[in-house]
Amino acid sequence: MFSITVRDHLMIAHSFRGEVFGPAQRLHGATFLVDATFRRAQLDEDGIVVDIGLATRELHAVVEELNYRNLDDEPDFQGVNTSTEFLAKVIADRLAERIAKGGLGEGAKDLAGITVTLHESHIAWASYERAL
Repeated sequence: MFSITVRDHLMIAHSFRGEVFGPAQRLHGATFLVDATFRRAQLDEDGIVVDIGLATRELHAVVEELNYRNLDDEPDFQGVNTSTEFLAKVIADRLAERIAKGGLGEGAKDLAGITVTLHESHIAWASYERAL
């Protein structure tokens, strides 16, 4: 399986419900490095997984929708703990929607899947992997 990864970053505010989250139940900020890895079994006719420029643009567009937002105020996230794992899935699913609409061009038609990883720090991160 071949893959390429592109990176962006995300800054949000949010809070959690549940004792397991301790002081993070209060409103706090989080900054993430966001990696999106695109996979396919065979390289396309140009010898690439996908155009890195298009992948970078599409990841940025998805991240920009969330950047500098208080997720507690976003209608899509009402009643949900916006954990790192949950946000990785949201970003992966939104990327998949953009891919299905042609955002990565014709060369993306044979992508097998994507993985989105949100790095909370240099020692902790979470990922979500999905098929396309």
